[in-house]
Amino acid sequence: MTKVTYHIVEHDGGWAYQVDGTYSETFRSHDEAAAAARRAAAEQQVGGETAAITWEDEKGEWREELALGGDRPDTAVEG
Repeated sequence: MTKVTYHIVEHDGGWAYQVDGTYSETFRSHDEAAAAARRAAAEQQVGGETAAITWEDEKGEWREELALGGDRPDTAVEG
C-alpha cells in the first residue's frame, strides 16, 4: 500500500503542508496548516468509483490504467 505523508513546514512567511515536494497554500499558524493537512489526509481515505484514467509520466509519455476506487493510500501528518 502506498503511504502519503503530509509534513508541516515553515513556508513563505507562514506555515504549509508539503507532500512529495509540493506545498499547500500558506497558513498563518502551524495549527491551521496541521488542521488543513489532517483534512486533506482524511479526504484521501474516501473511496470512489473505479475508473479508467490517463496520466503523463516523468518521461512525458501518456499512460492509461484502471484506477480502483477502493485503492486508497495510507496517510500520515508529521510536524
